[in-house]
Amino acid sequence: MPVFYNYTEGGYVYSFDDVFVPADAFREGNLWTWGLNSYGRLGDNTVVDRSTPVTTFAGGTNWKQVTGGGNYTAAIKTDGTLWTWGDNTSGQVGDNTTTQRLTPVTTLAGGANWKQVSCGFRHTAAIKTDGTLWTWGRNTEGQLGNNTTGDRSAPVTTFAGGTNWKQVACAGFHTAVIKTDGTLWTWGFNGLGVLGNNTTVDSLTPVTTFAGGTNWKQVACGYNRTAAIKTDGTLWNWGRGNEAQLGDNTATTRSVPVTTFAGGTNWKQVACGGLIAAAIKTDGTLWTWGANNAQGALGNNTAENRSTPVTTFAGGTNWKQVACGDLYTAAIKTDGTLWTWGYNTVYGQLGINNTTDNRSTPVTTFAGGTNWKQVACGSNHTAATTYIDSYQ
Repeated sequence: MPVFYNYTEGGYVYSFDDVFVPADAFREGNLWTWGLNSYGRLGDNTVVDRSTPVTTFAGGTNWKQVTGGGNYTAAIKTDGTLWTWGDNTSGQVGDNTTTQRLTPVTTLAGGANWKQVSCGFRHTAAIKTDGTLWTWGRNTEGQLGNNTTGDRSAPVTTFAGGTNWKQVACAGFHTAVIKTDGTLWTWGFNGLGVLGNNTTVDSLTPVTTFAGGTNWKQVACGYNRTAAIKTDGTLWNWGRGNEAQLGDNTATTRSVPVTTFAGGTNWKQVACGGLIAAAIKTDGTLWTWGANNAQGALGNNTAENRSTPVTTFAGGTNWKQVACGDLYTAAIKTDGTLWTWGYNTVYGQLGINNTTDNRSTPVTTFAGGTNWKQVACGSNHTAATTYIDSYQ
């Protein structure tokens, strides 16, 4: 589930010693957050950073999908309601105000038919079960897709309209969405070719990528770049490539989609972070590429950047879902365990109960457990849901 990552913000994690519920609560579909907590992005009614997972102030055992943005978070419950919290400078919380929220609130649009949500730096996009697409928050680069550049503090529909939107992803200042007909649409900032339409001109309304086609399956957005998988299993990247984050064995920026150097037709899910990317193949292997620096965000036990996909030090063929933050990564295995690696100092976004150690190989969070369902990374904060027994 794709997200934007801002270079100045941070993460989270949970400790059984700090949490106010018994360990068996992890069998219940709770929502847990950890890492940087400026603006209240962890939703625990404080602005205190957390190096171990904590539950949001809203509590409950019916959280279904979560996403992290630059300084805020959004999540959908199993009853179809949409909740947002954290920074609201540009109205990205969607409650018709610009007031910071330390605990989850519902959007002004309300309703119990939200299906999927994604956060950018300061803009949000979400799809309802009726197939309509709604956007709100910062719009200075046209990232809301409503043919204006005015911010919106309450949800609006895109200029394209329609009831066949399927999956949405947001990054810093652009948005990408796949329709049920398999077409891929992008809009917003395009200075580095992130829209993939062979130009560097911003677009205030949805445009199709240069690659075209009606067989796009999943899309993810990172800092000034985009990645997407087709139904034939091929993986495509475009936009900023100066730190090898396109995985095409170069450090070249691209305004049209290119396939990764690894090639192949068995890519299943892709995620983008600040300067890194990660993807899982249908065989369950996990691959990373981009800026590794000294933080170890690629998880391959080195500090070297990689311009082509490499496997993590943990290896294995049982990876299920992956998410990327600024310079760190989080992933869940099919056995329900949650693993994190990369940048952790200052904020504790790896959730390993300290803010002093970066990790260049995958480690489990301090919370442990084998019932993690979905993980999302913001800039430097992390959020994850656990299985509800009846939904497993």
